[in-house]
Amino acid sequence: MLGNVTSSPSDLRDVGVRELLNPTSVAVVGASRKVNSIGGAILANLLRDGYTGRIYPINPQTSEVQGLRAYSSVTAVGQPIDLAVIAVPKSAVESVVDDCIFAGVRGLVIISAGFAEASEEGRQMERRILHKVRAAGIRMVGPNCMGLLNTDPRVRLNVTFTPIWPPAGNIAILTQSGALGLTILDQVKRLNLGISSFVSVGNKADVSGNDLLSYWVDDPRTGVVLLYLESFGNPRKFARIAPEVVRRKPVVAVKAGRSAAGSRAASSHSAALANLDVAVDALFEQAGVIRTQTLEEMFDVAALLATQPVPRGPRVGVVSNAGGPAILLADACEARGLVLPSLSEKSIAAFRAFLPPHAGLSNPIDLVASDDPATIERSIRILGDDPNIDAIVVIFIPPLMTTRPEDVAAAIARAAGDLPGEKPIQTVFLSTQGTPEMLGSGPRGRLPAYSYPENAAIALSAAYRYGTWKNRPRGNIEVLPPPVITEVRRIICNEAAAAGGPSWLSPEGVSQVLKAIDLKMAEAREVSLEEAAVEADRLGYPLVMKAVAPGLVHKSDVGGVVLGLKTASDVRQAAGHMKQRLATAGYELQRVLLQRQIGDGVEMLIGVTTDPVFGPLLVCGMGGIHVELLKDVSFRLTPVSDRDAAEMIAKLKSAPLLEGYRGTPPADREALIGAILKVSALVQAVPELMELDLNPVMVLPPGQGVIAVDGRMRIRPSMDG
Repeated sequence: MLGNVTSSPSDLRDVGVRELLNPTSVAVVGASRKVNSIGGAILANLLRDGYTGRIYPINPQTSEVQGLRAYSSVTAVGQPIDLAVIAVPKSAVESVVDDCIFAGVRGLVIISAGFAEASEEGRQMERRILHKVRAAGIRMVGPNCMGLLNTDPRVRLNVTFTPIWPPAGNIAILTQSGALGLTILDQVKRLNLGISSFVSVGNKADVSGNDLLSYWVDDPRTGVVLLYLESFGNPRKFARIAPEVVRRKPVVAVKAGRSAAGSRAASSHSAALANLDVAVDALFEQAGVIRTQTLEEMFDVAALLATQPVPRGPRVGVVSNAGGPAILLADACEARGLVLPSLSEKSIAAFRAFLPPHAGLSNPIDLVASDDPATIERSIRILGDDPNIDAIVVIFIPPLMTTRPEDVAAAIARAAGDLPGEKPIQTVFLSTQGTPEMLGSGPRGRLPAYSYPENAAIALSAAYRYGTWKNRPRGNIEVLPPPVITEVRRIICNEAAAAGGPSWLSPEGVSQVLKAIDLKMAEAREVSLEEAAVEADRLGYPLVMKAVAPGLVHKSDVGGVVLGLKTASDVRQAAGHMKQRLATAGYELQRVLLQRQIGDGVEMLIGVTTDPVFGPLLVCGMGGIHVELLKDVSFRLTPVSDRDAAEMIAKLKSAPLLEGYRGTPPADREALIGAILKVSALVQAVPELMELDLNPVMVLPPGQGVIAVDGRMRIRPSMDG
């Protein structure tokens, strides 16, 4: 049973964020005459940056602050207040919040620190405050944040304590770090990137990234969203919201904390292969979020997406007046999935008509140290008209300073205005003087400019990948029919109840579950050592023998798997040798699993592990005994769509094996996708599932399907009871 992957309307509902960013009145609690204090700086910013609403300084120690009448409390104002900004010592915050609630304030920004980020006592205070504001229907940003900012000329709100007022534009920014927020705003202004709004969420006690995405998706002034994240509060909700946002406008994210959350003894291949950053990558890839490694890269990508159309394809045309940087750009493009194709005959003829004979015409177009603005302008127009080109990069180095860079920038700006509307253009100005302001003087306005060719390639590659994701069909997920869910839950809940705690499902239980969801498993029997030979004759040959011993997880590591058993004598001999090997390794061989040996096929892994923050993660990759050595795997959050499953497989280095590699027969790729969907549906139906390993899953020739050779399933006590 298949269904589309969509988010519910409630996921994208803007609840209160609009009022926070568009208040008609602001009270600054802790306002001071000292502009170098936090409360004083916030008030000064409201006045200096031209906030269009009413301002009420709150300071019980004085009657006037920075030329405005001051009030002893919020309730003393006696007028409706949309937003209260609280910048007082932690010990006073709770009583101020009570005052704001009594006064009917609609939104809060708590700048003050010392809460959940500092101590258990602070955590408890934060929880009390959150309970109060939610009971009153108030939205709250913070605590422990640097505030928020809205450049809309109808509002001009700056309730941060930074003196920076960035240029207005279409980039919305969320930062979880207040200190880094100062750097972000400084960089935005330095790069002349226009922003629509900026929010420092701090501890995210109430307003989170999910809330802001739900607001920005419909905000007409926002075209690109930038996120600096340190943690996820509700990643599953993010997984529902973000794709709907990304289909309408790009989201670019830097997620700090890429290292594993700590080493632990993993009880399955799936768990050993996963860590927190794997989950973040999986989440962003599924949602279409562009993940960048650094803030610099985030701004590079934003500069392109905020000013240019998304490229329709990977084909890049390059014009440069220096060969070396053009070669660097070509290498960087190729390494990131972009190509520099040959130009059309018409374009080559057009270049020959005015370029010198020694100019390079093979893309990159090498102008051979020419700094003539007219030549560069004409070259850009030719590349723009070429049907083989999807995007254009212009590289310029002032060779002898015979021409002013400003004139070249103006020529580029004019030519950019004549390009087809679907083709983006980037520039690389390799000059100690930086990028001339004239680059933004043309019909397209600001053009993205980079200091190095590699930066341009990274940004363009990210934009191309975003466009590919955005234009892909929506995926479908598989849902188990109700009778199947009932049967699966009966099997799992019976064993979970008997175990009394987290436990591994019996081999028979695993086989029954897989049979119920229509996922074939190789026929097997678990028997005592004495029964092995007789049962082997009943199953038929060839057979595989696998050890069953308390505490044994990775059977191959201790010689607990024997292949190619063809007679009862082979079975008896293998059981005896296996018992000795396991005893040497410290295990007691009590029983063995006899299983029909599967012939030719591609060995793959399908598994599930559960992250404490992200929940179930589904893994697919190369299977067999080398899975943890090669780590050729990809992850997705469940539920996984057919589109996700196909992309998981395509990411694998071993994917060519499924198509037939160097004379080997192809495998049933569609059946593998179907198996991934069945496992995803199982996860959705069984919240008790903690870990699952199907390794190997043999992917047979096309039309013959897949068959699981070995399976392990770890479950927790039933959530029904």
